[in-house]
Amino acid sequence: MRRVVVTGIGAVTPVGSSARETWDAFVHGRSGIAPISLFDSTDFDVCIAGEVKDFTTDGVISSKEARHMDRSVQMALVATREAVTDAGLEISEEEAPNVGVIYGTGAGGFGQLLAQQQVIDERGPSRVSPFFIPHFLPDTSSGMIAIQYGAQGPNMAVASACATGGTAVGEAMETIRRGDCDVIITGGAEAPIKPVIMAGFINMRVLSSFSDEPEKAARPFDLNRDGFVLAEGAGTLILEEMEYAKRRGARIYAAVVGYGSTNDAYHMAAPRPDSAGPIRAMKMALRKAELPLDSVSYINAHGTGTVLNDRLETGAVKSVFGNHAYDLAITSTKSMVGHMMGAAGAVESIACIRAIYDGIIPPTINLNVPDPDCDLDYVPRTARETSVQVAMTNSIGLGGHNSCVIFRSYS
Repeated sequence: MRRVVVTGIGAVTPVGSSARETWDAFVHGRSGIAPISLFDSTDFDVCIAGEVKDFTTDGVISSKEARHMDRSVQMALVATREAVTDAGLEISEEEAPNVGVIYGTGAGGFGQLLAQQQVIDERGPSRVSPFFIPHFLPDTSSGMIAIQYGAQGPNMAVASACATGGTAVGEAMETIRRGDCDVIITGGAEAPIKPVIMAGFINMRVLSSFSDEPEKAARPFDLNRDGFVLAEGAGTLILEEMEYAKRRGARIYAAVVGYGSTNDAYHMAAPRPDSAGPIRAMKMALRKAELPLDSVSYINAHGTGTVLNDRLETGAVKSVFGNHAYDLAITSTKSMVGHMMGAAGAVESIACIRAIYDGIIPPTINLNVPDPDCDLDYVPRTARETSVQVAMTNSIGLGGHNSCVIFRSYS
């Protein structure tokens, strides 16, 4: 079977404008949650979010191009530039058909849709931008990435709500394994911090209302948690067939060895009470990876900070791993950046890769009063230096989507 490896990573998150800065913040337990600045949240019951600070597209796309793009697409392109540079990837005209793009988003260019709706309301239909349609579609990021780098191989946009980032990485691995191409640029991006989206989540009663101390609002697995923190960002990975990467002398971070994708088929917002979907996704990924349970030492959990999700995910891990569940280190990096929706699984994949590569497990911050129903090792508050050979990341999304991706140290 063809083996798949990771050769480049890039990120734009609430704690850093690069994968390097993001990883440094993860290791040191820094929070990126702060009061909302992207719109006036005075009348909102929740007024905090994980915003990308001082975001710029300088050196990646021109200001003229950026004006036509949704913020999510801009972040995808910035994260991708870092990942491509990190991988030392140069795509020649001859190699172009051998390079694909599988990039996800939960909502697509929602900001563009809202902006142009305002234009038509205030100025009439003749003033709607001719750039609007091709720049609000879910495949805009995957299309723009392909155009920017000349990637002519398989190309698609993945949308599986909060499981999107993990699904994109997993599908990219499968595409390379089956021989459709040797290189895939993959990941996810989301820019959901908009008034109507915030209001919708507030009225669903799933957001943390701990606004007085924003950096403490995201509290996965803590007894006093009260919801997740909405966030934005992007994460990009360069996946390559192993022999192809070795021939071009690429630095290899880790191997991608397992992927599982399932659906609860239960409810559009509530998870199945028996956690059957996440359980099957983890078991599927482990089966494909051909790994024993006790080889896994680290799980980057979905870990949103909602009461129900954290308990059900804990139960799912116990169901899959049995007694070994208590030997696992499990963390939620959402405690630092919030929930980046379609970008979450991609950035959390990067956390797994760096944990393997650097031998450091990032902490779950704000875990001060453990929930008795969440009784596993969540690496509270402080990072842990230890060898990580195999790491797993779980993503669980609205609509019952579940994805699980497994990474292994490269040798």
